Amino acid sequence: MGFDPGKAPEDGHLLSSSGQGVQRVGMFTPWIEAFPSTATEIIQEIDHCVGYKLSDVIQSGPSKDLTKTTNAQPAIMATSILILRVLEREFGFKVSEQFDFTLGHSLGEFAALVSGGYLTFEDSLYLVQKRAEVMSEATKRAVQEYGGEYGMVAIITEPEYLSRLIKTIQDFVGHSSAGNKGESSMDVAPIDQVLIANINSRNQIVLSGNIDKIKTLVAHVRQFLGHDPRAVRLHSDSPFHSPIMQPAAGVVRKLLCGKSRTPGRENENMVTFPGNIPCVSNVSARPFRTADEFKDLVSRSCVETVRWWDSLRYLDQEEKVRRWVGIGPGKVGRNLVGKEVGMRGKDLVKGGGVWAITDPSEIEEVLRGLDETKDIQDEED
Repeated sequence: MGFDPGKAPEDGHLLSSSGQGVQRVGMFTPWIEAFPSTATEIIQEIDHCVGYKLSDVIQSGPSKDLTKTTNAQPAIMATSILILRVLEREFGFKVSEQFDFTLGHSLGEFAALVSGGYLTFEDSLYLVQKRAEVMSEATKRAVQEYGGEYGMVAIITEPEYLSRLIKTIQDFVGHSSAGNKGESSMDVAPIDQVLIANINSRNQIVLSGNIDKIKTLVAHVRQFLGHDPRAVRLHSDSPFHSPIMQPAAGVVRKLLCGKSRTPGRENENMVTFPGNIPCVSNVSARPFRTADEFKDLVSRSCVETVRWWDSLRYLDQEEKVRRWVGIGPGKVGRNLVGKEVGMRGKDLVKGGGVWAITDPSEIEEVLRGLDETKDIQDEED
């Protein structure tokens, strides 16, 4: 599966950002130390946008406050854009000149939309902030109305079992989320369903919903399949990408259909379509095709499955993407890419590479790698 070493790679790049769970106290520190003037200015913009000192929570914690959905989501989004802005201002880095596609995992989709030119930083951060508030309230309401505990559980299996595992789970829950509006999980009763929140790789999926129902489902799957996949509880205080998040989908849709909140753009639509480069949707695993589809899929991504593995296979096999760069506070996206396409390097695959920028010390290596592999591709073209 993946790249045929006998075929010359075509030009293609990806800017990938990570989702919730990668936050850590002090994640601004290396950027402030390396680029004090630029980073401080951007951080001040971030605090102004959210209306409170989010930077204090990021820098000083405590961790239990930073991990709250209402802080974690805007914090991760803000850190991803901080890194991107540093690259632009300090190194003259232009996304539209370096990348052919952009893609973000779950929450990371919003940073990808900024980098692709579909949303401004201010509008995207506002969207993420409101989305997080509604998601947090939706979880509290589910606990109050139905009781129980909610969250997410990763299921790890061998690759040969994955397709059967997914089908078995879909048969049990009576629902499939594969980017088809006719099967949208928005039509499912929130408390009755567990949903596949993520299909991350060839051997990993994530379930989301009521924890007791997830445990029951996993027991049924083990009995039915005659196979014992490993289940790992994730550090999440909400069941993201499940029907419980329906209120967030409605809020995001309403905001996307409205006007920009960016100073100087108040009379313009929030969404700019098309953007500067194609962005691959988490829900459809294909680039957004129209402005209406964009608003529909971005809002539905609150409740539907993140088809990350399908997205990577599309870019790898159909678009022949050979150079991948993850930008954000964690390396989850980079590692999942490496798991699917292999940790390519220019010595193994001409013009190929998988990199991540999570710390200032990594910038030079990544920029050098992009330059060196671009030269290889130019020679072959």
